[in-house]
Amino acid sequence: MEYTFNFFNKLASTGIVIALETLLKNHQKPVILCIGSDLAIGDSLGPICGSLIQEKLCGDVFVYGTLNKTITAKEIRYMQDFLRKTHPNQPIIAIDAAVGDAGDIGLIKLSNSGIRPGLGANKKFERIGDIGIMGIVAEKSLFNYSLLNLTRLNLVWSMSSIISDSIITYLMSNSLQKVI
Repeated sequence: MEYTFNFFNKLASTGIVIALETLLKNHQKPVILCIGSDLAIGDSLGPICGSLIQEKLCGDVFVYGTLNKTITAKEIRYMQDFLRKTHPNQPIIAIDAAVGDAGDIGLIKLSNSGIRPGLGANKKFERIGDIGIMGIVAEKSLFNYSLLNLTRLNLVWSMSSIISDSIITYLMSNSLQKVI
């Protein structure tokens, strides 16, 4: 199952919250894994999301991958085992930047099959996460790394804000329902 939202759509955040409610049916508190690097603007979507979520929720949820402590695609093979042992039975939301067609730039895609980091750069890393959130930040080409360096920070920041606000809203509404 896949959901797609354009970051220009003012209802994108609401749509993402509804999609998370559908995809996370058991309403367990998820672990957030934000993949990327702060060395390239286009690849920083994940760490920016992680930092925003961690800052606003102040430890109410486990967040791995922030601007301060990034988790790159190369570290996924270690994280997979670590997360399953450390957080058994908790769903994992994996967030990463992605490349796509020129018309897809600005799309935020959610899926119930996790993500495969580095796929756009022809890297073969294993799939991670129960829920995948990808923000398409650049056009796919032979020179993906240089394109990620030329990506507009405003695009990445805006998409990160929408994704992180949606996750925070989902988590806050879920915790309120359990209290009542």
